[in-house]
Amino acid sequence: MYSGSSQVAVASAGEPGDGLLPVLPPLTDLFPHGGLRRGSVVAVPGSGLLSLAIAAGASAAGAWCGVVGLPELGVRSAAGVGVDPTRLLLVSDPGQRWPQVAAALLDGCDLVLIRPPARPATHVQRHIEATLRRAGGVLVVAGDWPGAQARLWVAAQQWVGLGAGHGRLMGRRVQVLANGRGAATRPAQRWLWLPGPDGGVAAANPGIGGLAGSVLAGSALPRSAPAGPGVAGPGLTGLQREMTVRAG
Repeated sequence: MYSGSSQVAVASAGEPGDGLLPVLPPLTDLFPHGGLRRGSVVAVPGSGLLSLAIAAGASAAGAWCGVVGLPELGVRSAAGVGVDPTRLLLVSDPGQRWPQVAAALLDGCDLVLIRPPARPATHVQRHIEATLRRAGGVLVVAGDWPGAQARLWVAAQQWVGLGAGHGRLMGRRVQVLANGRGAATRPAQRWLWLPGPDGGVAAANPGIGGLAGSVLAGSALPRSAPAGPGVAGPGLTGLQREMTVRAG
C-alpha cells in the first residue's frame, strides 16, 4: 500500500563545486552515486511527472531550478512532488530562442528542466553542454538527449481507483528503469508512487497484489480514457491531470 508523501532529501544543495545534487530518497537507488552529478545531463523520454520528480530533491534542498518549454506545468503540481515554488523560474514558451534561454538559466540555477521543441543541432548541444560543465549545474531533459549521462523512463504503470469507465484516480504506481554511461551503465529499477494518493512521490511495492480498489495496468493510459469528472482525483492537478492521457 501507499507508504507516505513526498520524501524530501535532507542534504543541502551545496555550492557549485560540490559533486552531487540530492534527489528524493525514493529515487536514490536509480542513480549510481545516489544523486545528480553536477555537469551531467539526465534524459527522461516520455516527459511527465518523472522529470519533475527528479528535480524535486534538489529544489527541496535549496537549489534554484528553471523550467523551460513545459507550459502545462503548474506551480501547484510542482509543489505537490516536492519542488519549492519560491525557488522556481518558469519560461513556458521560449520559442526558437530556447537554447539561449536554457544557457542563461544554467548560469544562474543549479538545475534546469527543459523540453526542447526538436532534437538540438550538434553545435547547439555542444554549447549548452559547455555552459552546463562551466556552471556546474544539472540539465534534466523531458525527452531524449544524445549522449546523456543517465536515462530514466517509466516502463510500466498501474493507476489506482479507476473502475470500468468511472471512479476516481487515487494514485499511480510506476516501474522506473534507469541506465546510462560510465558508472550508470548498470541498469537499475524502482517502483514508485508517482503520484501517490496525496499527489506526492514515495516508494511502492512491486506488482499489483494487495492493492485496494480498481487498478488500470499498462505502460500508458489510453488516449481514449474519459477526461471528465469520472476520471479525476483531489490530488491530480496541473501536470498530474495531464498524466491521465499521457503517461511518463
